[in-house]
Amino acid sequence: MSRRVAVRSRRWTPEQVRLGCMLLLTFSTGVADAVGYLGLDRVFTGNMTGNVVILGMAVSGAEDLPVVGPSIALLAFLTGAALGGRALRTSGTGWSGTTTWLLLVVATAFAGCGAFLAVGQAPPGSTAGFVVTGIVAMGMGVQAAAARAVGVKDVTTVVVTSTLTGLAADSRLAGGAGQQWARRAGAVVLIGAGACAGALLLRVDLSAGMAASAVLTVVVAIWGHARGRVGQVVAASPS
Repeated sequence: MSRRVAVRSRRWTPEQVRLGCMLLLTFSTGVADAVGYLGLDRVFTGNMTGNVVILGMAVSGAEDLPVVGPSIALLAFLTGAALGGRALRTSGTGWSGTTTWLLLVVATAFAGCGAFLAVGQAPPGSTAGFVVTGIVAMGMGVQAAAARAVGVKDVTTVVVTSTLTGLAADSRLAGGAGQQWARRAGAVVLIGAGACAGALLLRVDLSAGMAASAVLTVVVAIWGHARGRVGQVVAASPS
């Protein structure tokens, strides 16, 4: 009996798997944003709030701020989110086959950008850099739409402002019960850790960060498809 209880305690429910997948994508977003900001002319490919702020300051006449890159990223992200939302329109909430293939498409786009950056040049402000920015931002838009459809509360994979708000507003300091603090704090830590990892990977090569994001997205797509759909409960590997 005790062994059966121990095995049950090590099981991953589909909900836990979906949460794990979204947290991995949050880390991947941090990596991609580091590549965009540090390697592609100070542009965010996942965090659109940053791009809107940059564009607002640039419009006011502030010097040395990019305009074309953030504009391309913003439009590409919106396009990707729209395409992803349309593809998922009839899939309902949760992990579906459409979620899987959309993430695989995103991973392929990231891998293609990584391959190009490994053999070609994409200096800040260049046409090649703008193309890479647009492709990655569109992929992030698709990812955000997929994450929204999966429906893991407080983990959007691309932004943590609302997550931080929930973490603080529901904390015991604010008179709340501190509900879901672990996932909220995890999302914040992971996007920062991803940005740190992306910055470190840039020391290796500009392509390394994109390769890492591609691999992580493939892992998420496979794991979520195999273990994250409703009705599955899978035993975790014994440690």
